[in-house]
Amino acid sequence: MPPVILALISALLFGAAAPACKALLRDIHPVQLAGLLYLGAAVGVSPAIVRAGGWTPFGRLDRRNALRLGGAVLFGGILGPVALLLGLRLASAASVSLWLNFELVATALLGVFIFRDHLGKVGWAAVVGVVSAGAILTVGEGASGAAAASLVALACLFWGLDNHLTALIDGITPAQSTFWKGLSAGGFNCALAFFMGATVPPPVSAGGGLLVGALAYGASIALYITAAQQMGATRAQLVFASAPFFGAALSATALGESLEITHFVAAVILIASLGMMFRDQHAHLHMHEALEHEHSHRHDDEHHLHEHAGMRASHRHTHRHRHDRTIHHHPHWPDLHHRHRHDDEKAGGEAN
Repeated sequence: MPPVILALISALLFGAAAPACKALLRDIHPVQLAGLLYLGAAVGVSPAIVRAGGWTPFGRLDRRNALRLGGAVLFGGILGPVALLLGLRLASAASVSLWLNFELVATALLGVFIFRDHLGKVGWAAVVGVVSAGAILTVGEGASGAAAASLVALACLFWGLDNHLTALIDGITPAQSTFWKGLSAGGFNCALAFFMGATVPPPVSAGGGLLVGALAYGASIALYITAAQQMGATRAQLVFASAPFFGAALSATALGESLEITHFVAAVILIASLGMMFRDQHAHLHMHEALEHEHSHRHDDEHHLHEHAGMRASHRHTHRHRHDRTIHHHPHWPDLHHRHRHDDEKAGGEAN
């Protein structure tokens, strides 16, 4: 299947989560549903782990990477979905779907202020656009809009932290980190829900929660990773950015929610802002210190120059490899090899 189709299916599955969860919240406690979603996510990525042949990766994680995985479990698997579902109880699924664009802003801002990323003028303009669109949606939701938007924004903040921590994990694949995050966080939230007095949900609703998790948080991630490996992360992310708009459309068609003028105005602003965010690439002379690590990579970039006999440069694979100290100049985004602040006054940039 062409990678752009895989990315579109991934976006559709993830976008369907908000309207599906809105319906499930009628029968399931928010914390309990958060647990079911992530247990389902663990099931959803299991086929990818079977193909990779790696169920027990913990022997390959040092203390720093184990802490990163633990942080991803806490913020991305436990706190994030609970905040989202609490917000979903207060607002329409269409508005919540569009508010989920806050995750891109939260990831970018956390990158600038904590994780040594760069954000240019175009990127800052995109941040203002997304926040403005969110404010328009908040007004349209009435009295409960501010509380709902705050909870969704908090969820996006947690997921932004999750994104950065997961990107820094060295030694296991994204599917493996998703599996263990889903299993750990899902089990914790289900246990917490029972401790809080939640009762066993109807079997159909519980099965629905697991199914939504498997498709929207599990299979969606696996499909996105596959698409990104074939068409590049930036192009795949551009396609995946359609997910909130799929969610808004499904909220109207499946749940019968009415789309107001505020939704359409916010959608136009969000589309323009997302376009600007993905244009915020920069180039400058920068230095990479010598480094040895393990992650998924290809050999058709400027960073992975080691050779494999008989392997195509475009073939993506994972193994431990070493980078020599390098100083070079090329356009780049903040990624695993470019986590530095850009300072025009410092020749050579900063060390990675």
